[in-house]
Amino acid sequence: MDRLIGKRVVITGGGSGIGADMALAFAEAGADVTIIGRRREPLETTACRHPAIACEIADVTREADMVALFERLGEVDIVIANAGAADSAPLARTGLDQWQRMLDVNLTGVFLTLREGLKRVRDGGRLIAVASTAGLKGYPYVAPYCAAKHGVVGLVRALAQEVAGRDITVNALCPGFTETPLLEESIATIVAKTGQTAEQARAHLQSTNPSGRLIQPAEVTATALWLCGPHSSAIHGQAISISGGET
Repeated sequence: MDRLIGKRVVITGGGSGIGADMALAFAEAGADVTIIGRRREPLETTACRHPAIACEIADVTREADMVALFERLGEVDIVIANAGAADSAPLARTGLDQWQRMLDVNLTGVFLTLREGLKRVRDGGRLIAVASTAGLKGYPYVAPYCAAKHGVVGLVRALAQEVAGRDITVNALCPGFTETPLLEESIATIVAKTGQTAEQARAHLQSTNPSGRLIQPAEVTATALWLCGPHSSAIHGQAISISGGET
């Protein structure tokens, strides 16, 4: 992965889960990495694990934050819009505030990240959005999340067409249920709302994967590294399922 030496990488939601795993892997591959988030403590915890990782406080849902962030960073090579959140409720009991919150972080945050990143990305650059299998299919009780992630896939496909004549690629990663703190929150919600044990809830989520297991963050990271490596320039405007055959 010598190709990443000297590359400048920006990763939103880089304090934990997939974002933190990506930050470490890209730094180990020689890149200078900046991770973005709202809370300083998890960002600094990740940044302390490698000297090539720096952190910046910003809210991806706030336009002013993202404009100022990319103005500070200047030119970049790889932008990964990873920040996201999940919540669940039957659609009939989903409030407008819950709907808007899911769209704000999962879709508007990606839009602002990619828009500002596009202005700063150099030739040969890569724009990547971490979507979900929820951007490729429906799941019950998470309609706002599914709507947002479908929107991310549509955004990526549209932007890919806009920049097709440039030396830039735009793609979405669509992992299935992945072993992250966000998944643990989902399991806790299932337990609280259904009375299942945590083991039962975890087993249910694993059963959605034909391989009968959860996706690991490293598997998502490996796909991102591949998209940023040699011979990947023909991969453009894709929603890549990382789901053990679920989609």
